[in-house]
Amino acid sequence: MPIPHGWYAVAYSDELEVGQSRAVRYFGEDLVLFRTESGNAALLDAYCPHLGAHLGYGIHENTGRGGGIQGESIVCPFHAWKFNGEGECTDVPYAKNMPPKVQGTRCLKSYRITETNQVIWAWYHPDGIDPLWDVVVHDEANSDDWAPLKRYEWHITTHPQEMAENAADPAHFRYVHRTASMPQWETTYEGPRATGVQRAKMPTPRGEIDGAIYTNSMGPGQGFTKFEGIADTFLMGLTTPIDDENVILRFAFTQPKVNGQVKEGGVNAAIMADIVGQLEEDKPIWEHKVYRRLPVLCDGDGPIAKFRKWYGQFYSNYDPSAL
Repeated sequence: MPIPHGWYAVAYSDELEVGQSRAVRYFGEDLVLFRTESGNAALLDAYCPHLGAHLGYGIHENTGRGGGIQGESIVCPFHAWKFNGEGECTDVPYAKNMPPKVQGTRCLKSYRITETNQVIWAWYHPDGIDPLWDVVVHDEANSDDWAPLKRYEWHITTHPQEMAENAADPAHFRYVHRTASMPQWETTYEGPRATGVQRAKMPTPRGEIDGAIYTNSMGPGQGFTKFEGIADTFLMGLTTPIDDENVILRFAFTQPKVNGQVKEGGVNAAIMADIVGQLEEDKPIWEHKVYRRLPVLCDGDGPIAKFRKWYGQFYSNYDPSAL
């Protein structure tokens, strides 16, 4: 399957300081991520159009020689050509005249960037189409009333659709995660957004309490889940394709502070550990399965066909019969 279009996390905001650059690989391409002196993040194709040097390597920090960030541009470490966040060449320091092929043009592919929820997001579309929706902004990830994010990260050999299909597959919870029963929830699909809710009675030492799990996805790259009941927990599940067979999955948890303090240990920690443990149980399944375009389903399976029809909108020129 090809890489679906959407907004994807390419780094946490605090992983990229002013004047820093990072070599990254996403969407089947070698890229360079950098933050300009004004604080703006940018993502470009990595290789200089001059003689092909990688803009993310050969940076001599502190000296400014052979590369680095100068003003709003990244400097090639090979010949000091400069490129801004739009992919435009802003300077060739030893040339009397700018080469016609780069003058006034975007000579490097650039990606639309937005920054919220403590995350740097890049818009990917194979046809270069502008963003079709916005990143959802979460109060939980932008408020001092919630604890600092607890973060986990995995490199998984799979495709984003294979992972997302878990949401339409309640039967696997019983046999992979050994739940007492199959969870029951309803999912609504509207445009690029999918929302679901699972309500349950949760046992505690003081008796049962009403609990709920609210699941949401905005496109293939931004998932977010809220667990309410024993210990409220908010989870951002961020899936980013490295290429069409590998992804980076980031989990970022936060929980509300109590009297201004972060609550550590106990049931709060147990909830996060359980969710991470379930991911670890899913990982070997995803990494060693094949995609069945026409699966043999039974009456106990979830709405897999409905999910695939919704997910198909994230492929350019997709053929529903191919999913």
